[in-house]
This record gives sequence, C-alpha cells and structure tokens, in this order.
Amino acid sequence: MAVKDLSLFARTVVDGFMTGINKSLNKGAGLEFSQYRSYQPGDDLRWLDWKMYGRSDRYYIRESEVETSISVRFIVDASHSMAHNDSGYTKMDYARHLCATLGYLAHRQGDAIGLYGLTEKGVHVLAARRDPQHLQRFYYQLENLEPGGKFTEPGYYKNIFGASTTRELTVIVTDFYERAGEISALLKELGAYRHELLLFHLVGRNELELDYGNYTSLRDLETGQTISIHAPEMRAAYQERLRERLEMIRHQMLEQGVFYRLLRMDVPVDQALRDLLQQRQKMMR
Repeated sequence: MAVKDLSLFARTVVDGFMTGINKSLNKGAGLEFSQYRSYQPGDDLRWLDWKMYGRSDRYYIRESEVETSISVRFIVDASHSMAHNDSGYTKMDYARHLCATLGYLAHRQGDAIGLYGLTEKGVHVLAARRDPQHLQRFYYQLENLEPGGKFTEPGYYKNIFGASTTRELTVIVTDFYERAGEISALLKELGAYRHELLLFHLVGRNELELDYGNYTSLRDLETGQTISIHAPEMRAAYQERLRERLEMIRHQMLEQGVFYRLLRMDVPVDQALRDLLQQRQKMMR
C-alpha cells in the first residue's frame, strides 16, 4: 500500500503472483481455429496472423470457435463509510489498489474491463473496453474516485447494469455498510441479469477487533452520529454481534448465488487474484 502509483502496484503484484502459474492459461480470442477475417482498426494486434501477411501482404485476424475473453465490470462503493481509516490508509485506498490489480490481471488475460463508481450523486461510468489505452483510463478513474455522502439511490443505477448481452463477470467492492438494505437491493438487481457476481467485502482490523487505541468515541461517517465506546467492556458483545452480522451476509450471498469473500485490509490481495481467476475459468467451462 506504500506504492501510490496504481499502474506500478498492479504490475508488481500480478507479475509476482503469476510467477509459477501455468503458462498455458487460455488467452486471446479462442481455443479452436475457425476462420480468418480482415484486420479492423481497434483489433488486438496479438491475433494478427503474420504468416498470412507474408503470403498475401494483407493483415488478417485469426478467429476461433470458442470465445475465451469476457467483460469484467468493477463496481466500487464510494459512499463516505469507505473513508474508514485503519493503520494510515482507508477502505477506498484498499479498493483502488484491489481493483487496479484485478483490472490489470483481467486486461492481461485479454478481457474488457469497465468501472462503475457508486456515489451519492450518481454512478461514474467507464464502459468496458479492452484496448491498451483503456487500462490507463481505468487507473485514472480509480485514482479520482473519492468517498463521500450516502450510498447510491436505486434510480441512478436502474437500467445501467443490464445493458450488456455478452458474458460478464461483475466484481463488487464494498464495506457493506447499509442502513435500509440498499446494498442488498443492488445485489438483487445485479443477480436478475444472471451475470457472474464476485463480491469483496472490505473490513478493517480495527473494526473486527474494536481496537481504536485511546479513543473513547466513534463517529458514523455517513450520518455524523457519535457513540461512546468502552472497548474492554464492550469488545466481547460487539464481536459476537459482528460475527452474527457477517455470517448473515455470507448466507445471504450464498442463497443469491454470489461468490462472497471477506477481505481484511491488513492482508495482501493474492486471494482476490485467485478468486478472479477461479470465477473467470468457471465461466469458460
């Protein structure tokens, strides 16, 4: 997290993670050769057939029967609770680095990536594409996504997420802070489109352990409400309530067919990389 440059961070983490991974992971346009077609501006240059170019002096793209690239849509909760700080960095900091890393991995696999930032005033949309310049736009949008206000109203995202007709993996990054089931409602909406859903639930170590040093009160970032805490007396009851809450969310996601992962902010993103590859390969079967 000390690396602020998202591009550098993503490359460093993914390149290290991929060391030793089977190099035969499916990449590109397909598994079995089907036909050639003329090159069109914007086509991935990796799929040019240079032997055909040598014979005909024209550019051709090698197409395949089985499409192995997908669209990966990243949905990031940008409500004010994502400004929660633990050990000097926020949930939004973690979300940025997490999405940058997963986005770089997806891009490297030949997938289109898109970003949707859920803010109180609306949804910041970067539609999914797979060209090299788009990855830099993806990083730029992540860097400029700041937490603030309450969670997005349903009216802002209605009819946005259901437009795609291609195979799609939707990655949701949130702290699941909700007062009236607003995040649960979004997940039900997404589930109706029958895309593969992968949810990363961010929690701070200080949240899990009710460890805020010498502080004796906490302020709700979204409502401004302040409560007094006496950690030694409250910790056991608090952790039991939190355990029940997390277990309820896990069961709810299981029932809705959502792949759910609880992520502590003090652990590396390696598990998230494995989860993305696992869900992606599941869609290829």
